[in-house]
Amino acid sequence: KRIAEFSADNFLPIALSSGVVLGLANPTLGCLADAYRLSKFSTFGIFFISGLTLRSDEIGAAAQAWPVGLFGLASILLISPLLSKIILLLRLQPQEFVTGLAIFCCMPTTLSSGIALTRFAGGNSALALAMTVISNLLGILIVPFSISKLIACGVGVSFPTEPLLRSLMTTLLFPLILGKVLREIFPALAHTVDANRRPLAVISAILLSFVPWIQISRSRSILLTVKPATFVVAVIMGGFLHAILLGFNSSVIPALRLVTGGSKSPFGQDENISALVLVASQKTLPVMVAVVEQLGGALGSSGLLILPCVAVHLTQVV
Repeated sequence: KRIAEFSADNFLPIALSSGVVLGLANPTLGCLADAYRLSKFSTFGIFFISGLTLRSDEIGAAAQAWPVGLFGLASILLISPLLSKIILLLRLQPQEFVTGLAIFCCMPTTLSSGIALTRFAGGNSALALAMTVISNLLGILIVPFSISKLIACGVGVSFPTEPLLRSLMTTLLFPLILGKVLREIFPALAHTVDANRRPLAVISAILLSFVPWIQISRSRSILLTVKPATFVVAVIMGGFLHAILLGFNSSVIPALRLVTGGSKSPFGQDENISALVLVASQKTLPVMVAVVEQLGGALGSSGLLILPCVAVHLTQVV
């Protein structure tokens, strides 16, 4: 019984860790899942469940918290990319590790884990959802500018604008709207969903665990060629980066609360703060992979650029 209770309370980190272990132990299944684009299906499922569970009053709560969401977007797309200039001052062999982490700073927030974590923490999941969707759509326009100005320094950077936009529409917006429409059309379905939010959260966690499983499976061969000490240093750097983002987004909240109305401010509500700190302190890996593949080796080996970011992605979620 104690094991069952512990597993239920910590299901998300257990699922994520299991995905990592499975990818390291036997990458065949993970590579097969990648070949069939299972990660896109899992993201579709997570946003479909988000739409099914999205109450109309939650949308209203998210709208009222627009100052929090606006600051979150600024933190994700404008402030955190500035850290890339500091990261580029570091020296580590291979240097692609440093460049990869700098590029990672310019990415929008995670596509699914920020929402899942916010829901697990009892935060404003509708606000988390809004920041996730908007930051990824705006990121298509802002990320190329950030990389070219802060990192590439004159290197021609092409960006897969149309494919990424199409992918975000099919894996984020469409399932989200579909789930919400079905909820509104069928009241019995909405009642069933509300009565089974915990099992649906477990399903979302399982779908989320597909991301580290597939990424580790894809990167396992490259991971084995890197010296363990070097990789550990890169992981520590990534963890430190995530800690800086957490610290910054947490530390500015008292000042923002003070200037926006004190305890009655949207920054004075715990559920909004949970959404802000969790979502604005994470960076997405799939968009990073798409960007690096378009660089064509201009900033270094694609595998080495991505590898430390896989570790950072796992670190920031776990």
